[in-house]
Amino acid sequence: MSKIISIGKAVPAYRHRQDGILHFMQNVYAMNPVENRKLAFLYRQSGIDTRYSVIPDYSQTIHDWEFYPQTENLDPFPSLEKRMACFDKHAAPLSTDAILNCIHGIIKSTQITHLITVSCTGMSAPGLDLQVIELLNLDASIYRTSVNFMGCYAAIHALKIADAICSNDPAAKVIIVCTELCTLHFQREASMNSITSGLLFADGSAAVLVTHDSFKQDGLHLKGFYSEIIPKGKKDMSWELSSTGFLMTLSGYVPELIEEDFNSLVNKASAHIGIDRNEINEWCIHPGGKRILDAIYRSLHFKKEELAQSYSVLKEYGNMSSPTILFVLEKIMMAPKRDPQTIFAAAFGPGLTMETFIASAHA
Repeated sequence: MSKIISIGKAVPAYRHRQDGILHFMQNVYAMNPVENRKLAFLYRQSGIDTRYSVIPDYSQTIHDWEFYPQTENLDPFPSLEKRMACFDKHAAPLSTDAILNCIHGIIKSTQITHLITVSCTGMSAPGLDLQVIELLNLDASIYRTSVNFMGCYAAIHALKIADAICSNDPAAKVIIVCTELCTLHFQREASMNSITSGLLFADGSAAVLVTHDSFKQDGLHLKGFYSEIIPKGKKDMSWELSSTGFLMTLSGYVPELIEEDFNSLVNKASAHIGIDRNEINEWCIHPGGKRILDAIYRSLHFKKEELAQSYSVLKEYGNMSSPTILFVLEKIMMAPKRDPQTIFAAAFGPGLTMETFIASAHA
């Protein structure tokens, strides 16, 4: 058995209000008045107040842009190389900030035995894992692995790896760090996919410390994992490379698919892990968007504020892809605990893949 000891967060320097990003998008898309009103309506209904980015431009006038060219049509449009150079500059420092916030007062960085890096918004070799090792002066022989291009559910996949390691090694102290710079991949075409991506996604990092159950500090005990693929949604959520950045597809059909299948998923996950569904009293759901959270709320027939932490993270940070569910889990861990506490967590990504885990703790 293994347990989550702590979670640390980090966000970039630039905090953008949603209405500021809206003005940027309206200028770039060069929409007519009717289309501008429709876009403004979508932004008002997004459930997002603020988002963070390594790029300052989204809240600035064209004359102050630093990443995008100061031209009406953004020519020359930033290449994939420019976007990856920006990722290379910012991702590692952001990751180390999250890791240091995670382990502060618990362990020293020299005690980390395993490092798992997670990202789908930047790729290179040598990459993020080696940069983090260098910045934190970790042992050159440290066990390391990377989870790449899995999207929003990747943190749960990384937790599976950490759980396997810790369950077999009582001395293991595994750090997972999920770092995404989604805003690097803005696309200027006013397609529905581009509009949806520009509406939702943000930058951020989260690190989590996982240990064997015998570690002296209290934590969330990982009871088990369950995943499922919805083949009929394979083309409704995807993440692909292009010469101008990574291209996100997130169709309007995704909330319907999740609403249709989520209640059944909870039942199957609970049975698979051996937990009575009625024991679940906390819900840690990846806020992929307000419509997705609303769909889950309806699917599970909730009546109160069961998804309050997920809505709160969406409002404060937007969808940061893989770190986002850890931001939600950190809020749950910091709130007053129920006793006993049983948490059902779920995230969604390309495939359409639904990943879940159940964790428990005592106050």
